[in-house]
Amino acid sequence: MSLYGRMVAAGEWRDYGISSLKDVAVFSVFKRTAEHPLYRIEKRPKLRAKQGMYAVIGAEGQILKRGHDLRQVLAVLERKLIKAVD
Repeated sequence: MSLYGRMVAAGEWRDYGISSLKDVAVFSVFKRTAEHPLYRIEKRPKLRAKQGMYAVIGAEGQILKRGHDLRQVLAVLERKLIKAVD
């Protein structure tokens, strides 16, 4: 939520949605409420022993980062915050 707050303050994100399904939990961020999400942060516990259970997925469905540590996975979005502030 800290990252979300900083991106809102920078004017990059405006809304979010949380979905909890049987095999995945999803946190989606939006530029505007009526649009498709800019990014989805997914947690899939079944992938814990493989590539890692956390993933950041872009608007077009591309996996931007996957891993075992949420903080490292979110680092891909932190870089976007640095560009937004400059």
